[in-house]
Amino acid sequence: MSQCSQDIRRFYDLLAVLSQRLGGARRLCACEGRMDWPQRGVYFFYEADEERQQSGSGLRLVRVGTHALTSGSKTSLWNRLSQHRGQARSGGGNHRGSIFRLLVGTALIKRYDLSGHHGASTWGRGSSAPRDIRQDEQEIEQRVSAVIGAMPFLWLAVEDDANPESQRGTIERNAIALLSNHSKQAIDPPSADWLGLDCNRPLVRQSGLWNQNHVDESYDPSFLDTFARLIDAMGATS
Repeated sequence: MSQCSQDIRRFYDLLAVLSQRLGGARRLCACEGRMDWPQRGVYFFYEADEERQQSGSGLRLVRVGTHALTSGSKTSLWNRLSQHRGQARSGGGNHRGSIFRLLVGTALIKRYDLSGHHGASTWGRGSSAPRDIRQDEQEIEQRVSAVIGAMPFLWLAVEDDANPESQRGTIERNAIALLSNHSKQAIDPPSADWLGLDCNRPLVRQSGLWNQNHVDESYDPSFLDTFARLIDAMGATS
């Protein structure tokens, strides 16, 4: 077994411990801000029917992320998760504020042949959009909310300062690099029906993750020791 395979197995073993500490995974469609969220943390999304193949049994991770990596940022973990979730009542959202939503939307447009939809032509264009364009995009936003909202996810509390060298950034960067199948022999590749294979971003298709940053980097195995310590420090929340 390669070192990478061993490290991936260890990573998933640690995630299993984290899941026990949290009382199991949640789904964003059932979450709201009044729940007991840490101020800062790292999140880990799985996807239904995306099974691990080489590293053990169970669902494979499809996205790792964090927030507040810019010095002075006040963004909380729930702030970031809620941007990915979208609006609870309408099911809409703002893909210009969430790269996760943007990527899923491009895949949905191709998978379900929505290219003729009014909102498809403006999807992902610009950092903001007027109300009429956002209204045209609403149906696609709702589809994105349904997909992301159904994904089980875990989170790890890491209450450190907002800066690029935070432990949150270290875990995010190395976890993505570890799991990515970009330009290497695939471990736990996506299923043939994985939605991400219809994404218009090559890095998503090649990595098997709803991530673009860090998928083409190497990882430092020592991050797993940091990850284990932070899980131990987190304690049980249920």
